Amino acid sequence: MSHLFAPLTIKSITLRNRIGVSPMCQYSSEDGLPTDWHLVHLGSRAVGGAGLIIAEATAVAPEGRITPGDAGIWSDRHAEAYQKITRFLKAHGAVAGIQIAHAGRKASAARPWDGGAHLADDAGGWPTVAPSALPFGGDLGKVPHALTVAEIRGIQGEFAAAAKRSLAAGYEWLEIHSAHGYLAHEFLSSLSNQRTDEYGGSFENRIRFLVETTRAVRAVWPERLPLTVRISATDWVEGAWDLEQAVELARRLKAEGVDLIDCSSGGNLGTAKIPVGPGYQVPLADRIRREAGIATAAVGLITEPAQADEIIRTGKADVVLLARASLRDPYWPAHAAKALNQSAALPAPRQYLRAW
Repeated sequence: MSHLFAPLTIKSITLRNRIGVSPMCQYSSEDGLPTDWHLVHLGSRAVGGAGLIIAEATAVAPEGRITPGDAGIWSDRHAEAYQKITRFLKAHGAVAGIQIAHAGRKASAARPWDGGAHLADDAGGWPTVAPSALPFGGDLGKVPHALTVAEIRGIQGEFAAAAKRSLAAGYEWLEIHSAHGYLAHEFLSSLSNQRTDEYGGSFENRIRFLVETTRAVRAVWPERLPLTVRISATDWVEGAWDLEQAVELARRLKAEGVDLIDCSSGGNLGTAKIPVGPGYQVPLADRIRREAGIATAAVGLITEPAQADEIIRTGKADVVLLARASLRDPYWPAHAAKALNQSAALPAPRQYLRAW
């Protein structure tokens, strides 16, 4: 029976345990480039024992950033800058992952500590794009430009180019971001996608952007390395994107060479009423794993070692990804190993032998 500290092998990559650090924006990049903050932030979690560390949403183009402080990978200069980080993560036992993304209509926003509202174009912002000219609403009120088919193909090419640069940067686990109301998710939901061409309307058309993007990425990302997709499995709004559609999407993505679905939810509609609570998104990962026959990662208020271990032992997911719990405690895996009597599965770094 698998448990939280059992290794997991997908393709040629083996995670030392089932604990991953979820991609979390730090809003601390300069022109998309990582800073010392990223090395220390990500590196400390590798030292702390995580099996997988997924770098934050990393924009495939400058206009795909959520904020001016977002990470990016739109040039070879960016790829080179991440190499120091990926080398450190690997040296300390973690698999280095990256999430490539485009923020769509939620781009051009201020950093959260600066209010998070859309920035005017003459105040450091930029025009936004989306499937349809529908604003997110509230403080994110910019009306986005509805993408043409030619522009869609251009963005798909940017995702493929970002995947190639991610490989050059030393990443061995690639995630396409199609959740939380960003561009790929905007195409999936009928409430944000009101197109009447081949990218809108029916389920087949609404998933087309993501399926084609996945296909373009899989063509350049080595078959030996895991390719994953983060989705919002439901919009939590009646008549919008839901779990039944997410299960079918997962089946299609598996056929395109996706190895794991990272199961989150929400983020596309400001009116959603999300039933937040401990492990509230785990049932989404469980159902997609069972019905689509694909490995899943569970996220969402997973905070306690026994809780995380139960998710793995009962087969609800193959990996647990920690966000806020990991921010609060970079050494969560080490503390969990002790709590679960699995300390032998996670030896201390030599530098910390006296204190582990």
